[in-house]
Amino acid sequence: MRILCLGAGAIGGYFGGRLLQAGYDVTFLVRPRRQAQLLANGLVLESPAFGDYVASRVSALTDDQIRDAPRFDYILLTCKAYDLDDAIRAIAPCVDAGGVVVPLLNGLAHLDRLNHDFGSSRILGGMAKIAATLAPDGTIRHLNTWRYITFGEQDGTMSDRVAALKSAFDRTSVDATTTDAVVALMWAKFVHLATVASMTCLMRASVGEIARAPRGTRTLLEIFEAMAAIAARAGYPVSDGFKAEYYRLFQDRTSPYTASMLRDLEAGGRVEADHIVGYAVAKAMEFGIEAPLLEASYLHLKAYEQRRAAGRA
Repeated sequence: MRILCLGAGAIGGYFGGRLLQAGYDVTFLVRPRRQAQLLANGLVLESPAFGDYVASRVSALTDDQIRDAPRFDYILLTCKAYDLDDAIRAIAPCVDAGGVVVPLLNGLAHLDRLNHDFGSSRILGGMAKIAATLAPDGTIRHLNTWRYITFGEQDGTMSDRVAALKSAFDRTSVDATTTDAVVALMWAKFVHLATVASMTCLMRASVGEIARAPRGTRTLLEIFEAMAAIAARAGYPVSDGFKAEYYRLFQDRTSPYTASMLRDLEAGGRVEADHIVGYAVAKAMEFGIEAPLLEASYLHLKAYEQRRAAGRA
């Protein structure tokens, strides 16, 4: 089994590193600066919960080198959504050669794009839950016990290629799950993510801070119900139990929870505005669902992008 990880940051570096630790043939497709780090220092993982790991010799290629690489069985796609166009161009030769793509991006917009460009038979559904960060020196620091990955065929079949990838992860400390309902699970995660990202960015506050403000919980739930309606119209209604979980969360006046998009925004970085909140707005318009708060959040994020481009963020 040969595995290509597009990206060697917090997500790709961690999951790819654990597969490398288990003895699998893993190559990282990275930018020149990251390639230089990996070739000089190796791949360095720090995890208080599951142990540190250093791979002193790492296969790391850049875009212009990947065309000469042998065929890959799996391509773990772990880029940020705003890098998706470049990522698609980079992995195209590997997909053409027979590799199956396992995307681990947030949201759903990337799935539409990958299906369009490569065909859905070449794309698994997938998602990850992990708290990790890439330090300036290239070290990947695992921050808690989350190291979950879920994947499956989009059509719900339990294929040999899904089983083989699950078997590989089972030889690592990663908690891997296969599912016959991966797209439904991705939609449920999207309902949650778009709600929290849009509100914590719009209010520049945590869930608890919003809940403590006048009408804060009611406003959180208004966006959440709009997102649930969008998912239902798309054919993936969320369960009553799922709704009850988030009703409790959005009433928690002590919750420090924010979306990573808010952290990116407050740091003056790039944000996945189009991929998450913009996609939700587009779906609301497609289905005729009124979602003024989603629209306001999207406007806020796009205005931020304008200020950032002008150097004023």
